[in-house]
Amino acid sequence: MISPPPRVLAVAGALALASAATLVPAMTLSSASAASLGCSVAYSTQSQWSGGFVANLVISNTGSSAINGWTLTFTFPGDQKVTNAWSATVTQSGENVTAVAASYNADIAAGSSTNFGFQGTWTTSDAIPTGFAVNGVACGASSSGSASASPTATATATASASATATTTSASPTATATGTGTTSSVAPQLHVSGNKLVDASGNTFIPHGVDRSGTEYECVQGYGIFDGPSDQASITAMKSWGPVNAVRVPLNEACWNGESYVNSAYSGATYQQAIVNYVNLLNANGIVAILDLHWTDGTYTGNSSGCSSAEATCQKPMPDAAGAIPFWTSVAQTFKGNDAVIFDLFNEPYASRATGDTTTGWSCWLNGGTCNGIGYQVAGMQSMVNAVRSTGASNVLMLGGEEYSNDLTDWLAYEPTDPDGNLAASWHSYNFNTCSNSSCWTSQVAPVIAKVPVVPGEIGENDCAGSYVDSLTSWLESENTGFLAWTWDDWSGGCSSGPTLITDYTGTPTNYGAAYKAILGALG
Repeated sequence: MISPPPRVLAVAGALALASAATLVPAMTLSSASAASLGCSVAYSTQSQWSGGFVANLVISNTGSSAINGWTLTFTFPGDQKVTNAWSATVTQSGENVTAVAASYNADIAAGSSTNFGFQGTWTTSDAIPTGFAVNGVACGASSSGSASASPTATATATASASATATTTSASPTATATGTGTTSSVAPQLHVSGNKLVDASGNTFIPHGVDRSGTEYECVQGYGIFDGPSDQASITAMKSWGPVNAVRVPLNEACWNGESYVNSAYSGATYQQAIVNYVNLLNANGIVAILDLHWTDGTYTGNSSGCSSAEATCQKPMPDAAGAIPFWTSVAQTFKGNDAVIFDLFNEPYASRATGDTTTGWSCWLNGGTCNGIGYQVAGMQSMVNAVRSTGASNVLMLGGEEYSNDLTDWLAYEPTDPDGNLAASWHSYNFNTCSNSSCWTSQVAPVIAKVPVVPGEIGENDCAGSYVDSLTSWLESENTGFLAWTWDDWSGGCSSGPTLITDYTGTPTNYGAAYKAILGALG
């Protein structure tokens, strides 16, 4: 990871947060406007398994005037519980469910539709919901289920002459017409052998970008996101090609709400901003990779990035005092949504602190007291244990030594995971030690043969594309994906680091143009 350049002006990250997180209240209907409201709701069970399901709902405006802000209510006849949602904020009281529009899909023009989805659990019944109403006005409703879902039931209630019933086929992709976006449920992933696979056993190969900003904006007092975090910004990413994964760096102190971070950008506010962004990524069919990037702990030894005990730079290993509560909280927040991967620590360099490779890898695995590091270290095993203690089964990425560029001893020191869902995280830049095909073949390929390897950061610092061209060609030959650092418009362009864009509409730098061509060639 290349650290961001020093800031000259404060970017209004708080405004970006407000745009992403503000809920749009339901409009108040007068008797006249209620008479012109017509709506239908198509409910489909996209997948179902013992104890769980994924549902998609399409809200169509069949009336004569626009709906400016919507709240959908309905009732579960079974014992379903909503555990995670995207493109709406969903709350539940008993069997009654309320979904409030996100900022980007709140308006539905006459004759248009929008959609949202959620994941849920059930014990004895996954029966189709009834009593759909938008802003208090009953809608016609239709439903469909997957082949394994409960029998289909249709409930119809008409609020006006314009309310009609529609039918939506069960499909992993739903298109929200009239909004200019296509959204789909992101795949639920697990490890099978040396592959990432979805719930149907299909191989998932990640291709995407890193969205830097959420690791430094909050602790520097500027906001949460560096730039926009809305639908338009994600649409810009997807315009480059088949982007199916975005890595989001996090700050331990901001998530944990430590006292030295501005409270406007930390704790529950920071957490909700990340949840909103993850939900939006997932709604666009994109897997979110959450990375613990900056952590607490005083370190002034070899390759030190800063002398501060605060989470303001990269440390050689995470601190046990902050990282274990961090991962316990993150896991509790996202468990049940396996379209989120946890990258346990950005770029370990324990060997540089301890003085040799053997003690470095031992510190990497076991943590505790490590020579040269003045705080108690959270080892990879303890972070795996922290996540699994919550019941979360998400795939976990573990970066190797030497800033995640060295995987030579990864297999020998691989932690124990009761869920068997571990992947190796690998970073590769033109200035790293392992930066040629000979090294990739001798050091990385043997790991690819055993476990999934996710190159969570690739890039080059020369404003060119020859390195990523050769690297991605090799990775594709190994059926392995990649994510490029970084989707940010840092001042100075790619001369200040491997930044892909000059603005958030997706205008590429020279380096970004090379990567855009790589993604475009994937189809």
